[in-house]
Amino acid sequence: MMTPMLFSVSYAGYWGQHRLSVVEFLHKAAALGYRAVEIGAKRPHLSPLDFRTDEQLRTIGEAAASAGVEIATIAAYTDFTVGHKSPEVPLVEMQVAYVREAARMARGLGAKIVRVFSGYYTEPASYQTDWNRCVSALRESADAAAEFGVVVGLQNHHDVGVAVDAYVELLDEVNHPNLKAMFDPWSPALHGADLYAAAKRLAPRMVQTTLADYVRMERFAYQQHLVNYTKLEPAAVRAVPLGDGFIDYPAFFAGLKEGGFNGYVAYEMCSPLRGGGGEANLDAAARLSLERIKQWSN
Repeated sequence: MMTPMLFSVSYAGYWGQHRLSVVEFLHKAAALGYRAVEIGAKRPHLSPLDFRTDEQLRTIGEAAASAGVEIATIAAYTDFTVGHKSPEVPLVEMQVAYVREAARMARGLGAKIVRVFSGYYTEPASYQTDWNRCVSALRESADAAAEFGVVVGLQNHHDVGVAVDAYVELLDEVNHPNLKAMFDPWSPALHGADLYAAAKRLAPRMVQTTLADYVRMERFAYQQHLVNYTKLEPAAVRAVPLGDGFIDYPAFFAGLKEGGFNGYVAYEMCSPLRGGGGEANLDAAARLSLERIKQWSN
């Protein structure tokens, strides 16, 4: 059975939207009808710098219990290819240590998963170097999280391994029992991938998927001397509630179900949302998206 969840990034204020503290977010998620949450492992929510002790974590666990929500996932923010211009700085080591801290917090809160990203591409000549760094860092991260009894979930967000075949290749090359798939449909939909086939293929390896929806907006630049426009690529996208955009979620969920997925389904508002970042608009999008998750997953 799939479990809907809300990601705290939706109320973190990063894009000017309404901002809640982590405790306020837990109660907000419950009020909106979500019974599980994912919490970002950075300020303003769950930074390891602010939650260094078991006692500090206990306050968050007690707030979650009071709200009646499960903290299922701690979302670490990693980019394992950063730092080519400063090789003397051990940036990969720092990030693996950060993932370990996220796993420590996860254990303290009863969470099962630490989310990570791979890395952004730096330049064509560094393609294989970037890939190798991600493979090594993901293995070390999976080892670090295993110390605390939680799994690492790789979300297909950053450039290395972002396409469906490349994502599978990256998981296979890392080949670590503590690294799981957190495959989401946003990037594959933009690439024109078959979402049903991709979801069915990845479902047996998945612990979570993360959902957002978008409308495409074509871009043009006026050419005064031609009294015409040049089309610009790629198109821009704007976030909308689930089901209001171009992503074929019925097909994606059909693939998940046929592949046997029964993990967490997170909704996130992680970019500017149509209608603005006011609390009422965020709440309305979260409620509608939860209804649609339930509809598609049944």
